[in-house]
Amino acid sequence: LASSSLLFLVVMKMLVSNTMITSSMHSYAVMTPLLMKMGAAPLHWWFPSVMEGLSWNNCLLMMTVQKTAPTMLMSYLMKMDLPTLMIILMSVTVGALGGMNQTSLRKILTYSSINHTGWMLAALLGSNKLWFMYFMVYSMLTSTVTIIAKSNNISFVNQTMTVNEGAMVKFALFTTLLSLGGLPPFMGFLPKWIVIQLMIANKLMFVMTVMVVTSLITLYYYLRVCYSSFIILQESTKWNSWMNTKNKYILYGVVLSMVSMMGLLMTTSTININ
Repeated sequence: LASSSLLFLVVMKMLVSNTMITSSMHSYAVMTPLLMKMGAAPLHWWFPSVMEGLSWNNCLLMMTVQKTAPTMLMSYLMKMDLPTLMIILMSVTVGALGGMNQTSLRKILTYSSINHTGWMLAALLGSNKLWFMYFMVYSMLTSTVTIIAKSNNISFVNQTMTVNEGAMVKFALFTTLLSLGGLPPFMGFLPKWIVIQLMIANKLMFVMTVMVVTSLITLYYYLRVCYSSFIILQESTKWNSWMNTKNKYILYGVVLSMVSMMGLLMTTSTININ
């Protein structure tokens, strides 16, 4: 609401003064509430606290659908200049460092979302198609984690030890988190690889290096969740026990996570084409 009000006031001020969005100052004035609505750093202060009090369904909407409208508007305003690159760097850094010591799964996914927002802004500098591909892969993987967390009533990292739907579900969570962290050969690596190529093509080596390093940090706290999930595996758990579950959402999560394995073929074909 605050970001929408700020955007409305900025646009009204520009209309009253009969100015168009031509100068950099006007562009940044409009971008500020849009970045706040996306939860991009350094305007992310509201995001973790709000996410902590939401249900998993609403969390998923905040991490995915909430970003679409402001990002589409941002595509008309963004330029590859210093302020934009600083926003990208701050988003990937805050998203990586903020999630390191978190025990709440919601906050881990929140800071992961902030980190991915930086990557999506970088993708938007390339083309709308690149952003759309990144957003779709990110949304699919985030949906999988959310489905598993909701169906098993998981709110904290240590609760992943008690997942009672079978080892197959734990494996689904494991592969999805690694894909979300951008680890090859999973699907989440493909859009990040293309963004890295974009940064190299524009000679933004420092920005690319920071993005890769922070992505490795996010992979670290994803591995914490995976370790907690696999540290206790009951003897009675069988790999085919997931087929006996009564919760259909578990099956959806497993199917979606298996799609992540297709990243090996997609990444290989993309590299061969280039």
